[in-house]
Amino acid sequence: MTTSQEELLPGTRRALLHRIAVAQAEGRTPSLVAAVVRDGRAVWHGSRTSVDGHGPDENVQYRIGSITKTFTAVLVLRLRDEGLLDLGDALEKHLPGTGAGEATLAELLAHTAGLAAESPGPWWERSPGSLRPELTDVLGEQPFLHPGGRRFHYSNPGYTLLGALVEKLRGAVWEDVLRREVLEPLGLDSTSAQPRAPHAGGWAVHPWADVMLPEPTEDLGRMAPAGQLWSTTGDLAKFAAFLAKGDDRVLSAETVREMRTPAAPAEAADVVDGATYGLGLQVQSRDGRLLVGHSGSLPGFLANLTISVADDVAAVVLANCTSGPLLGSVGADLVRIVAEAEPRIPEPWRPLPEVDAAVLELAGPWYWGTHAFALRLTTEGGVSLDPLSGIGRRSGFRRNGDGTWTGLEGYFAGELLRAVRRPDGGVSHLDLGSFVFTRQPYDEGSPVPGGVDPEGWRGIG
Repeated sequence: MTTSQEELLPGTRRALLHRIAVAQAEGRTPSLVAAVVRDGRAVWHGSRTSVDGHGPDENVQYRIGSITKTFTAVLVLRLRDEGLLDLGDALEKHLPGTGAGEATLAELLAHTAGLAAESPGPWWERSPGSLRPELTDVLGEQPFLHPGGRRFHYSNPGYTLLGALVEKLRGAVWEDVLRREVLEPLGLDSTSAQPRAPHAGGWAVHPWADVMLPEPTEDLGRMAPAGQLWSTTGDLAKFAAFLAKGDDRVLSAETVREMRTPAAPAEAADVVDGATYGLGLQVQSRDGRLLVGHSGSLPGFLANLTISVADDVAAVVLANCTSGPLLGSVGADLVRIVAEAEPRIPEPWRPLPEVDAAVLELAGPWYWGTHAFALRLTTEGGVSLDPLSGIGRRSGFRRNGDGTWTGLEGYFAGELLRAVRRPDGGVSHLDLGSFVFTRQPYDEGSPVPGGVDPEGWRGIG
């Protein structure tokens, strides 16, 4: 008897249920609901609640707070992919007169523009958006606290500016653009700017007594692109699958990969914590696993979305309390439980459908000085260059169609790789961003910079 790879094993399901049960009990939250995604679809839902017989399911809305920022980032990158803006553009170019126009769009997306973390005035999460009708009300008289591009400093007003940018270039309100360009194409029918039944109520739990207080639910107005949305574990499971693999109706796989790439300079504490930020996504290293996603909180609600692309596993966790359970830890644990209990089964090895003999000739060992590398052919005409020691500079390269390749990651990202041939057509060496790779260490028959000692290799004697 075999088990479908789409199903989780009973032991895995029990471990997941145990983890959220501990989180709900020790975190003292009225309810907690979670989902696990594998291979692009939800494979497990679970919930715990303080009210017998009323466990929430994957269709109950919770407020997701700053996970909203990831949705706003998707809208901005759609504009970029359409050629309507460049991430290096200053905000002033597209949205003049804000008083924060020197910030670039990339800096706003990565929280490196130097803007203040919060809006001045009353606590914006617990006060009506009508108190901040204009961007100047959101930013205040001194919007910048740090030089642009120098450090990561999380900024809710920064994403308010990005939402206003979307509205300016689309000629429609942020909520309508989001619904038309992201929610509807991805089938996120239970995600909305305003709560829709069935939805959870938000609560504050007393820190020293088992009693509760209802939290107000405010329309954030101008601040909506930073934290307004309500959603479900069912919808966020679909959104997690999109962030892992892309969907050409919304963003390509290449662009969502760009979102997941660190874009913010890490400070010392961030390096120790293994955490940084991409373009609308948090990035962290936890237990040797690279995780991306976002957390969210508003009075009465906590939310977390965690994805391990390498394991093809994601988790969504939502709770209706102001503080208590550490949902980032819960989400990471749900991913770990599935990834360790049921490791991803690799696709079968298959030979390439076709191969260019001129490229095949390049496969095998190469030397940069005395450092040994292996060049291998990959899919779609690409190649990879990896140190044989397992430690050092490595990269995959995409084919450019003219006999060259461009590096995709690490030290060689964006660098050009080309094979240099002799007059007789034979391969002399590889040139990679001016580095010369030869078939033998310091091959005297190749143009090694600085030349090769004519007496050759020798011992001590």
